[in-house]
Amino acid sequence: MAGQLIVGLDVSTRARAEEIVALLGDSVDFYKIGYQCFYGADGLALGKALLAAGKKVFFDLKLLDIDNTVEKGVAAFAETGATMLTVHAYPKTMRAAAKAAAGSGLCILGVTVLTSMDDADVKEAGYERDAAGLVALRAQQARDAGIGGVVASPLEAEMVRTIIGPHMAIVTPGIRLAGSPAGDQKRVMGPAEALALGASHLVVARPIIEAADPAAAARAILDDMNRGTRLA
Repeated sequence: MAGQLIVGLDVSTRARAEEIVALLGDSVDFYKIGYQCFYGADGLALGKALLAAGKKVFFDLKLLDIDNTVEKGVAAFAETGATMLTVHAYPKTMRAAAKAAAGSGLCILGVTVLTSMDDADVKEAGYERDAAGLVALRAQQARDAGIGGVVASPLEAEMVRTIIGPHMAIVTPGIRLAGSPAGDQKRVMGPAEALALGASHLVVARPIIEAADPAAAARAILDDMNRGTRLA
């Protein structure tokens, strides 16, 4: 179960990131390094150190560029031994990433629609579909591109699972325990429910890393996840 919980190291210094990892100890073995940590906390070096210590690392950098640039970037990340890497779920980008990651252990994830976006945000961005419709389209395109999985809201996890089948990963941010503040997230769900609906991995950052006791907060998430395995 611990392997399905990915803790987001959304901090600005390597010292703070390492402090969180130490506080969480053996209860968490999977960490996400996104923009803030990657650019502000020497996140590439941190990720390599975590990998050397036996942890799994998810580089959440949402790559989008011309095919050649995406291929070379993905190939560089594959050489680190990282477990997951995000790209934007555009067909050409996903195909280029799949090509570069072939034969490695790197799982390419296509980001469908950010959990901070709702139907109004999707419309403002120029799409004629609602959020769920755009997620469905991108899930199908991710499946056809041959990548390892998608990032989607837990609210769409069940629908996405029917599209991509049983083997691809569904990584869901926007995870909150009942009664917890949603922050800037608009499409959220509890850990147990997200797993029961088809999510394979849950990303949790602020509810753990900003807690007075991060280890206790992680245990609460894991306890709820265990309940989710019984619901599934």
